[in-house]
Amino acid sequence: MAPSYSIVIPTVGRPELGALLASLRAASTQGPEPLDVVVVDDRPFPAGASGEHNPPLELGPDPVAGVRTLRTGGRGPAAARNAGWRSVRTEWVAFLDDDVVVPQLWAVALAQDLAAAGPNVGGVQGRIVVPLPKHRPPTDLERNTAGLESAEWAAADMAYRRAALVTVCGFDERFPRAYREDADLAARLRGSNWELEHGIRFVEHPVRPAGSLASVRAQAGNADDALLHALHGRHWRTVTGAGQGRLPWHVATAAAGVTALGGGLAAASPAGRDRGAVRTTALLAGAAWAGLTAGFARKRLAPGPQRGDDGYGTELRRMAATSVLIPFAAVAHRARGAWKWRRRLGGSVPPWPPPVRAVLFDRDGTLIRDVPYNGDPRAVEPVPGARRVLDELRADGLRVGVVSNQSAIGRGLLTTAQVDAVDEQVRRLLGPFDTWQRCPHSPEDECTCRKPEPGLVLRAAAALGVLPIECTVVGDIGADIGAAVASGARSVLVPTEVTRREELSAAPVVAATLDEAVTLL
Repeated sequence: MAPSYSIVIPTVGRPELGALLASLRAASTQGPEPLDVVVVDDRPFPAGASGEHNPPLELGPDPVAGVRTLRTGGRGPAAARNAGWRSVRTEWVAFLDDDVVVPQLWAVALAQDLAAAGPNVGGVQGRIVVPLPKHRPPTDLERNTAGLESAEWAAADMAYRRAALVTVCGFDERFPRAYREDADLAARLRGSNWELEHGIRFVEHPVRPAGSLASVRAQAGNADDALLHALHGRHWRTVTGAGQGRLPWHVATAAAGVTALGGGLAAASPAGRDRGAVRTTALLAGAAWAGLTAGFARKRLAPGPQRGDDGYGTELRRMAATSVLIPFAAVAHRARGAWKWRRRLGGSVPPWPPPVRAVLFDRDGTLIRDVPYNGDPRAVEPVPGARRVLDELRADGLRVGVVSNQSAIGRGLLTTAQVDAVDEQVRRLLGPFDTWQRCPHSPEDECTCRKPEPGLVLRAAAALGVLPIECTVVGDIGADIGAAVASGARSVLVPTEVTRREELSAAPVVAATLDEAVTLL
């Protein structure tokens, strides 16, 4: 019997998503079907009124059967993948990027890969094939994309055992881009004694169109290199299999350029002393900068289109311009990352996941007895032990908050003033809260804050100045747990008589009482 698996696809709405889903549909007719296909919509939530919602995600004309979507609000691919795998319960989770295409026998090959994986194997990578033009040498952009073919543990097609992901709490969401987060995860899994293997399956990864400054914008990944350095030490490239970079050359180039510019300005100043020596230094630094920059440009141009090839002139101009800009961008981003992860955090970065710093409670059914559509403060009755639990959390230095759906406002059953009065009575009985987030919308509003959407939890984390993963959501129904999953927070379900059986079985952590929930944080 083939191992059970789900597919998770993070996306920002690229048009290539439709082609991927169509190719998955074709592949599912040849091999075992996935139990779930989760497309994680990571487009940022719209600014403006809280009732606004994103336009529906375009899944294409012929998507794979059973696909469902999950919104995460633009927190990056690491957070999107985490939300996806935490929402499924299969033995394996196959991650695919939204700009790949699977061949027709992909599901067959995946099943063989998973069946061959021993009990200590935590992940199996698929091969990535990048089609390149045959009529001319590849451009710099095409060669950079082709680098995925030799990348270790790239999440463009990577299947992980769910138990392995649980062991290390998934991807580190402090990596905001699709860069280095997969290498970090692989390093942590191997450090936890999980094995990683290469499989027989493959996907095709076409080269996406990109602007002329794409290679300059890509230098933002140097900030993520600083995080890897902070997490894994000076040998992080060996630990993560990242390979050698050009940062030392970029530092030398940028330093020469800055020295030449500064020396030139000083030599031109009437008040400057020893202008001859300064001018000589500036000239030498300028020559070094010009030589390093020209060498960098030649290195990038040599394997690319040559004179007479299609697009040669455009590539020449692009390489000349970006070779000037890249060293300065690389050094600036690396310095920014080093400042953020070293200086701001006192010289050390806590491992993933960081400890819990805040506990966010559902209101009705969790902190107080559930009285449907209650607008009367006199009907507020705390659940047994609620005040004691909250006071203990406050005494331990944890922040506490409320995240509450109040659709009675949107349905016109209660006024905002009535709900405010009930909330105020809860505060009188249970003490102060560090944040109080409320969704007033009805389900028909399709807002981004009504649980199980992540908006309330994300707003609470932002108000408290903590990461979502540093929060635990405590609630009594599946919507509370769903909001935690979508936002990246931890969760504890405290069931009541209204909790459905399927919600109970799907919850990752269950406690019988609020007192027990606190012990499971």
